[in-house]
Amino acid sequence: MDVRKEVEAGLQQDYQYKIIRIMRPDDANIMGNVHGGIILKMIEEAGCIVSTRHCNTQDGDRCLALLVRVEKTEFLSPVFIGEVVHISAEITYTSKHSLEVQVIVMAENILTGGKKLANKAALWYVPCSLQNVNKIMEVPSIQYVSAEQKEEGRKRYEAQKTERMETKARIEEVLPPLPNPEATTKEPHTVGFSQSSLIHLVGPLDCTLHDYVHGGVTMKLMDEVAGIVAARHCNTNIVTASVDAINFHRKIKKGCVVTVTGRLTFVSNRSMEIEVLVDAASLVEKEMKKYRAVSAFFTFISLDKDNKPLPVPPLKIEGEEEQRRSEEGNARYLQAKAKRVADKDRQQ
Repeated sequence: MDVRKEVEAGLQQDYQYKIIRIMRPDDANIMGNVHGGIILKMIEEAGCIVSTRHCNTQDGDRCLALLVRVEKTEFLSPVFIGEVVHISAEITYTSKHSLEVQVIVMAENILTGGKKLANKAALWYVPCSLQNVNKIMEVPSIQYVSAEQKEEGRKRYEAQKTERMETKARIEEVLPPLPNPEATTKEPHTVGFSQSSLIHLVGPLDCTLHDYVHGGVTMKLMDEVAGIVAARHCNTNIVTASVDAINFHRKIKKGCVVTVTGRLTFVSNRSMEIEVLVDAASLVEKEMKKYRAVSAFFTFISLDKDNKPLPVPPLKIEGEEEQRRSEEGNARYLQAKAKRVADKDRQQ
């Protein structure tokens, strides 16, 4: 390797980070499947570390990278207790104030040495000054292999920026407040029957150096609630199949009480789409009203004892609002299905 290649290899290494950890019983459900939220939390940790390291290679205020968005994430293979998870994170694009991190998750069977691709994800971070969390720092540019790679990254940046703004506006202005679960019907297989909420007080262990909650902690709570909704609907073993884009609309500070609520929006023959909303309010600052902090759609599938997909009971729709959400969920389901077919055709 000549000097130029050695320098390029060293620079590329600065854009990468890897986490390796064996999956323990407390990472999994009673069937031995590792919770999707655990994987999401580890993905966010790797992304945060590589982003923060990169942004602190420049002079000026020290900063910490905060998660603002996770693109649609597919859980390609289930992970089990005893398997070793390898999470590789790499910075693939930088704008003036944000970074894109691509993450690959491999699961290794340490008895056989076999490895499988478990997950792929793309996350976006912004660096915030440790002196002033509201000050967004500039991001050092990375070196690109080609002009085409940089241009493709720019397109992804513009697309996620537009979608994030559209989602924020839709969530804040259009979506009505969640109904009281106790006031809804308890008939099985209805939205009201499976709708679930989790209330969590944000403590020091949940937070970054800024005293704001880690994105990975929030995603883990969201996955837990979505899993409860899915399990209540079908009463079987369930696993996370995919997560639509997760948008972090506003930061959540230490001392806030977060209410994480999940409700079914659409059910196909083999999958369940669950909308998860995270609302936050300060426990001590009474003037701070409850606000929408995070939103996403989780997709779960039902499994038998051999981890084979099972049919899912149909969702009983009640009212125009549930009908509208179901139709929107069906459109997302068909779009995702068409994309999977197109991707499969390109690989052949």
